[in-house]
Amino acid sequence: SHLFIFKEQWLNKKNCFDFLKKYYLPAAYTIEFVIGLIGNCIALFGYFFCLKNWSSGSVYLFNLCISDFAFLCTLPMLVFSYIHEEWTFGDFLCKCNRYLLHENLYTGILFLAFISIDRYMLIKYPFREHILQRKSTAMMISLGIWILVSLEISPILIFLKQDIINNVTICPDFASSADATGNLVYSLCLTFTGFIIPLCVIWIFYLKMMCFLKNRNQQLPNRASFKKPVIIVVLAATMFSIFFTPFHVMRNVRLASRIESWTLSGCSSIIISSAYIISKPILFLNSMINPVFYFLMGDHFREMLLAKIQRIYKSLKCIFNSRWA
Repeated sequence: SHLFIFKEQWLNKKNCFDFLKKYYLPAAYTIEFVIGLIGNCIALFGYFFCLKNWSSGSVYLFNLCISDFAFLCTLPMLVFSYIHEEWTFGDFLCKCNRYLLHENLYTGILFLAFISIDRYMLIKYPFREHILQRKSTAMMISLGIWILVSLEISPILIFLKQDIINNVTICPDFASSADATGNLVYSLCLTFTGFIIPLCVIWIFYLKMMCFLKNRNQQLPNRASFKKPVIIVVLAATMFSIFFTPFHVMRNVRLASRIESWTLSGCSSIIISSAYIISKPILFLNSMINPVFYFLMGDHFREMLLAKIQRIYKSLKCIFNSRWA
């Protein structure tokens, strides 16, 4: 009877895992792709056609927007493969998809960190006289981020390749690919350099901002002008912690659970795999919500974008009325 109960529990957990992979991931990814694509396309339109005077913060946000857009564009292939339970796009696109996903994940993380630094600098140097507040400096830092992360992520091209399991071709993610031990070492290094360090940077500059404002509390005639930078850093720190932490924890746990020297039961392995799957769409929520930053950052981005949309609407309305008059 105990064996029967154990087998039934194992089957229930296996069914839950299969359900998450076939239905939860495609549904969550589709919603995130549609909403995130709309938000980031509107933001890109604003940066290309509306914003005239770019600041250092605008440069970081534009690069974050590009990163999020590319990150979201990896989702349609994944949705298709999860629904059909097979990867049909070949080994080259498997590598490209996973590489682009991780490349834009970690560039986005670093841009969020530099946005927090930039907001702190804005409070400390409101007239933008510091070298870090120059647009040219922000452009050089952004270029450096893209190059650095490209090099940091390049081992994924070696680790990842499509696989065949039970005569079905799959494109395994990083935590499910071969050589769990080697991948775990790389994953821990990537977690430290690409996640923990930027997370510490964001929270450190939030605390520095709070200390600076506290020390100048008596001297500031109008603290409302500092409200927006504080909100942005708090939002960045909170989003960063909530959205990125579960994925990085579960990716390393998932890799560790696959090491042969670990003696995990089938049930434990399925629970870990299921928790890892649940954490993946949480990660993508960040790219869906990031457009909020573009409307909070200042630089009159929101006003210029809305004015541009109103002009386009009026032009289309005039064209439509003249045709049907």
